[in-house]
Amino acid sequence: MEFVNTAWALVPALVAIVLALATKEVYVSLFVGILMGALLVAGFDPVATLDAIINDGMIPAVADNAGIFIFLVLLGMMVALVNKAGGASAFGKWAAEHVTSRVGTQIAAFALGVLIFVDDYFNCLTVGSVMRPLTDSKNVSRAKLAFIIDATAAPICMIAPVSSWAAAVSGVASDLNVNGIELFINAIPFNFYSLLMIVFVVGLIFLNFDYGPMAKAEIEAYKNGKLGSLGGDVAVKNTRASLWDMLVPIIVLIVCCIGGMLYVGGFFGGETAGSVIDAFGNTDAFVALPWGSLIAITFAFLYFLARRLLTLREASESFASGFNAMVPAILVLTFAVTLKNMTGLLGADVFVAGLMEGAAPGLFNLLPAVIFLVAVFLGFSTGTSWGTFGILIPIVMPIFSNDPTLLIIGISACLAGAVAGDHCSPISDTTVMASAGANMKHVDHVSTQLPYVITMAAISFVMFVIAGFVQNAFICLPIGIVLTLGTLVVLKKTVGKSVKDLGPAKVIDPEAEAAQV
Repeated sequence: MEFVNTAWALVPALVAIVLALATKEVYVSLFVGILMGALLVAGFDPVATLDAIINDGMIPAVADNAGIFIFLVLLGMMVALVNKAGGASAFGKWAAEHVTSRVGTQIAAFALGVLIFVDDYFNCLTVGSVMRPLTDSKNVSRAKLAFIIDATAAPICMIAPVSSWAAAVSGVASDLNVNGIELFINAIPFNFYSLLMIVFVVGLIFLNFDYGPMAKAEIEAYKNGKLGSLGGDVAVKNTRASLWDMLVPIIVLIVCCIGGMLYVGGFFGGETAGSVIDAFGNTDAFVALPWGSLIAITFAFLYFLARRLLTLREASESFASGFNAMVPAILVLTFAVTLKNMTGLLGADVFVAGLMEGAAPGLFNLLPAVIFLVAVFLGFSTGTSWGTFGILIPIVMPIFSNDPTLLIIGISACLAGAVAGDHCSPISDTTVMASAGANMKHVDHVSTQLPYVITMAAISFVMFVIAGFVQNAFICLPIGIVLTLGTLVVLKKTVGKSVKDLGPAKVIDPEAEAAQV
């Protein structure tokens, strides 16, 4: 047990991350990390190692996330139903006529991501399923779609007071006898990563360029029609289907999931009755999302049968195909959570807490920037934003107990770093969901968006250094916006590549693309 509460606690996650990026084999990489973690926990005893993997790792991973697994399966079924009924094809046809540019298509995906702010899982899979036909029609790569999805999932949820993320932060703070929602709202203006990521994504789209692996993926999609799809999502054409056959089920899904979160949070009866913010602060997304999605898929099933777009047999087949489509995401999520359980058993939280407490003296005004870096590293290594701020908030609050302004900045640094680390981690559940939403290889999504996340993390670090001394959001935020836009201009002139310089895009035949995959 000499490995517990030491730097060894982070080694299994780092090994899994390095292997995933090097080999592009995410399942094997995650399992190697799990095995290494279990060996360290068990002191290299073979029987105890197997026991740790099964009883302490995989079984809790499945049990604790059963609600999200159910939600994924139901959402996969919903997507399959809409596709089989011809709704996705009808939406793609309408979008191709009304959204005439690649820029407009990406802005539409971004706007939809911002609108679905209640939960990151819900955001990832809903935006992906709705926007795939549209982005495909404009030769936008699945890698770019996945980045837009990911950039409007956790970062948006982390600045939305009515969201499952606000509820999670509120829960951690409430355990420390602090008004959690008030703390969360006060921290929003200093959450530089989440706020400036919005500026970055919009600026990147309108400046119409990319850099790094993303530029290569975009050029391949535009010039050669290689979108990066895993296949199996070619829209079924149905002359009787209309645009509303895509929109109505999605709208019902959104309404039901929001209603489910309010119901589970006690809005319709209980301690939080009548208060939307309190209900969201008291809700459990792992229960509410399956609750809402089950009602929505029942509605969609009856709706398509009534519209005679599907037969009973076709609808039943869609349920099976929808389940199968979500198996890879469920498997990766299971392995990722199992790996997190291993790092938890090894005491990663205790080790990081010790580092934080040792770094506090003499770095008071620079401490928000230090907290941001620690949160990024912990979020990247463990693949969990919630776990990261759950570890760090109880450490940060006593450090700034005598300075309310720096306390808010420190909490913001903790939340921003947790999102940034989680955003680029191959073992992050949100990153897995973004890959599933775009229906692309998970490791390709991680490698293409990594330079973008690093860019924004670097800008955010500089902003937390400034904020530690300036301590005024109205001054810091404009500086951050100017710095972000200036960085984009410099990147475009130096390493940026634009598809608009390549001439006409290749016309994609969806059936041929699927056959190629």
